[in-house]
Amino acid sequence: MSKKLAWLLGLGTLVMIGVLLACGSHYNPASDGLVIVASQGSGLIQTFSFNLSSGSIADVSNSVGATANLTCQIAGIPGSLVLNPAGTYAFAIINQTDQCSGSQTGIESFVVNSNGTIPNSGTVTTDPNPIAIAMDPSGKYLFVAEGTNSLPPTPPVLPIPPLPPTPCPGTTAQYGICVYAIGSNGSLTPVPGTFNFVLPTGFSHPNIAALTTTPISFNISSAVCSGSPNATQEFLYAVDSQNNAVYEFGVDMSTGALQNPPGDSKVLNFPTGSYPFGVVVDPCNRFVYVSDANSNQISAYTICNGSATQSSTQCPIPPATPDGSLVAVTGSPFSLTGNANGPGPLVVDALGNYLFVLNQLSNTISPMAISPVTGSISGRSVYNVGNQPKAMVIRSDDSWLFVTNYNPPTLSQFAVVPNTGALVPVPATVTDNYPWGVAVK
Repeated sequence: MSKKLAWLLGLGTLVMIGVLLACGSHYNPASDGLVIVASQGSGLIQTFSFNLSSGSIADVSNSVGATANLTCQIAGIPGSLVLNPAGTYAFAIINQTDQCSGSQTGIESFVVNSNGTIPNSGTVTTDPNPIAIAMDPSGKYLFVAEGTNSLPPTPPVLPIPPLPPTPCPGTTAQYGICVYAIGSNGSLTPVPGTFNFVLPTGFSHPNIAALTTTPISFNISSAVCSGSPNATQEFLYAVDSQNNAVYEFGVDMSTGALQNPPGDSKVLNFPTGSYPFGVVVDPCNRFVYVSDANSNQISAYTICNGSATQSSTQCPIPPATPDGSLVAVTGSPFSLTGNANGPGPLVVDALGNYLFVLNQLSNTISPMAISPVTGSISGRSVYNVGNQPKAMVIRSDDSWLFVTNYNPPTLSQFAVVPNTGALVPVPATVTDNYPWGVAVK
């Protein structure tokens, strides 16, 4: 029997034992992971513990039965969420609703207790129009995509956004992406940017739909990221679904402020496929991947990071100039295989070997193998998830992957086979109504 087959059989046995025995609501950080789900039905944040070996999952707080008839446990409707690297604070997008007293749109900070519980009451920092959220790899800064709230009202830019745009907190002229410094107690302080955003000729009003930052250090074996220099500059990439483009910003590593890329007088942009909806950087700071929702493709780019191993065709600049610009990978864009339809959120495993694509129209996940040299990607088997999937997250040790499914409300769970990118499904977990954001520690 091959090692691979034996590993799969052993894992399958462990999974079934875990499901049958059910570990209860106890959360032990030494043996358990913690998955956090934002529920839009009851307006709350749920937590579940899961055994790292078997995957057996159970409620920690806010059990489904106890919250089925509740609403407004937090003051608004939660959306996307992220955890800081230490797993001590969660940050969720909150949307205002007239159904909840005192509701306001912004970012809410939650304490993650050592027993895995999260108090329903957090601190809300107002934000104009939060659509997507990303965290700086150091855990010091939070970046928020502002959707169509991306430019000041300057006619004749069309189409005019539905509401008058509002600048980011603490600024008078920053739109599109808002930045916050994270305090030791989880508080958020606005950080004004210094970038020059010029709408390219022929572009209509932007819709910043997703964003991601580059790693600033490698938390994995240096052999895995061989040839990738340690970062001396951080970059942020944001996709514009209206103009089919990905924008590049520099990030001031000491303040978190967005700025022009080094050597440029304005923010740069690079073409994508039709309706880009997700974006991710591989953990070795080599490649950027963008999901093109309307064309069922993935656009792939090489990051010009100053690596001596990058060829002139990959980055036609001096290797000593790590300006973060993007060059399309040969063969890009790459088509999805099987019945995959409507690619959206993206994640890359911690070793940079596999890209996972959440296909929101076909209710599937597409794992794709990444070439560490060229950045090209190739499809693997497609896996089913629940109906109307909204968000996806992978644990930093490559062990487990989770997807929230909106209606009926479930949490899909998969064990990740690290040497193949294959996914081993665990029976889905019922969540509170209308789950959206998901994070894991």
